[in-house]
Amino acid sequence: MISIKKLRSAVAVLGALMAGGAYSAPIDLSSWKVDGGGNWTLFNSNNSVNQSLNSRPTVFFNDMDSQGFALSGTIRQGLQDGRPGGGDDDFFGFVLGYDDNDLFGTNPTTDYILVDWKQGTQGGWDAGMSISRVTGSIDASGIDQNADAWDHVGNVTFIQRAATLGNVGWVDNTEYLFDISFTSTNIRVEVDNVLQFDINGTFENGSFGFYNFSQPQVNYAGIEERIVPPSCGEPGQPPCATPVPEPGTAVLFGLGLLGLGWMNRKKA
Repeated sequence: MISIKKLRSAVAVLGALMAGGAYSAPIDLSSWKVDGGGNWTLFNSNNSVNQSLNSRPTVFFNDMDSQGFALSGTIRQGLQDGRPGGGDDDFFGFVLGYDDNDLFGTNPTTDYILVDWKQGTQGGWDAGMSISRVTGSIDASGIDQNADAWDHVGNVTFIQRAATLGNVGWVDNTEYLFDISFTSTNIRVEVDNVLQFDINGTFENGSFGFYNFSQPQVNYAGIEERIVPPSCGEPGQPPCATPVPEPGTAVLFGLGLLGLGWMNRKKA
């Protein structure tokens, strides 16, 4: 029997193909789920969501296999009506390959990617954007600066910091454009059309989701998705061709000498 999760994934693929495949389509977020203690409120015809609490880790996710898709939209700290919102300097971001209850570590195969962005250096973690792999619970007892999710230790394995935002915190009441593509072998993350991550590896299938930890009044708006064209080397695709090595400098130099010798013999 096909699961609801896989059925929703198939419907999403069919909808994207009918819309032209490569074109982005707005997402209705009303069927997305919440893990953790956040307060996620929909607005703008269910195409945007606000997380209002200064809470322990929380995830708002689509509950469908999302490999082969790209997600785009804007992210902004501030009140959902556009007015400046108050304070704090902690984490917001995204999860990729997430399954329901992964936040609490109750699944035997928890394995997903966390992209988080902290505004200020605090409690053992520097400001900036990073990408990590999560393999167990990152739930915290309240706002715990010793939690795995804060220090990126234990069940959170740090991978790398972003290309230009690795040590740059987000700015209050500033809207950022994001674009994230997710396949079984590659993850790309752009912010304001600047590539921050382009990581190859082997990634578990699962949900797209939005992530908050200890950061109130974060808005994700204008959310759209599109199909990512399959690449060589992915399941069901041909292997990538081995590039033909270019002639080395010494070989080219040798060919040049041979050519000069042939010309001299011809003149003689």
